[in-house]
Amino acid sequence: MRTPKQTVHFLDSNLLSPTNPIRVNVIGAGGTGSKMITCLMEINHSLIALGYAGLQVHLWDNDVVTEANRGRQRFAESEKGLQKVVAIINRINRWDGLRWKAESAKFQRNQNGVIPANASAAIYISCTDTVSSRFEISEIINSLGTFHDYRQDQPKYWLDFGNSRFTGQVLLSTIKKIEQPKSKKFKTTDMLPSIIEEYGKLMVNSEAKDDTPSCSLEESLQKQDLFINSTLAQMGASLLWNLLVSGMTEYRGFFLNLKDFRSQPITVGN
Repeated sequence: MRTPKQTVHFLDSNLLSPTNPIRVNVIGAGGTGSKMITCLMEINHSLIALGYAGLQVHLWDNDVVTEANRGRQRFAESEKGLQKVVAIINRINRWDGLRWKAESAKFQRNQNGVIPANASAAIYISCTDTVSSRFEISEIINSLGTFHDYRQDQPKYWLDFGNSRFTGQVLLSTIKKIEQPKSKKFKTTDMLPSIIEEYGKLMVNSEAKDDTPSCSLEESLQKQDLFINSTLAQMGASLLWNLLVSGMTEYRGFFLNLKDFRSQPITVGN
C-alpha cells in the first residue's frame, strides 16, 4: 500500500531570493507586536547573513506608551508618553542600523473609505486584540491583492496572532492562490485559509464585550498572562523563519495552551 504524500505549501517564488528586502506590515504594537518586532529584527539579521536581502518592516499602531504597558510589553520607563511605534522602531533602528518605518495610525480605511498609502506589503502580521480589526485587515488585504501583480510588495501572506489569558493561536494564510511547483514527493496546496475564512463566525459569536484598556499592569495581567504574548511571538516567528529559509512548510500555524504547556500544530493538509 502506498504511503500518502505529505501536503506542503511552497513559498511564493518572488520571495525565494528577492533582490530587495521583503516588505512586511506588522499591525499592532502591544503585547505581541512589541515582542514580534524583536523577532523580525533577528530574522532580518540572520537572512542577510545567509545572503538574502532581508526585511523592510512597517509597524502600525496609534497608541501611546503608558505605565500599564511596562512589564508585559516591551517598553522602558523613558518611553512613556511616546507613540508605541515610534519608541519601538527608533530603538530597533538604532540597535541594528535599520531604516524600518513607524506608521502612527490604525491600519484601516479613513472616513472617506481610502486605504492607507503605505498599506501594501508582501507579508502582513496582525497582532490585534479585536475581531473587528481582523475583519478590517482582511478586507484591506484582499482589496490590495486584486491588483498590481507585478509589484514586489503585492500581498502574499497573512500571519495572524490571537490570544486570551492563557491560550492563543497563530495562523498563516495566503492572500490568493500561490502558484506551486510540480512535485513527485509532495502534495502541494496553493491556498491557505485565513482566520476569517476558517473561524470568522466563531470569532464574532465569542468576542469579549469588555475591551476597556487596562489602567495598571496588575489589571493587564488579569486579562493576559505575562508570557503568553512572547511565547506566541517566538513560535510564530519560527514558523515564518522556516518558511522563508526552507522555501516550504508543512504547517500553517498552531494552538497554544500556556497553562499546561501544550501546543498543537495545524498542518497544511488539515
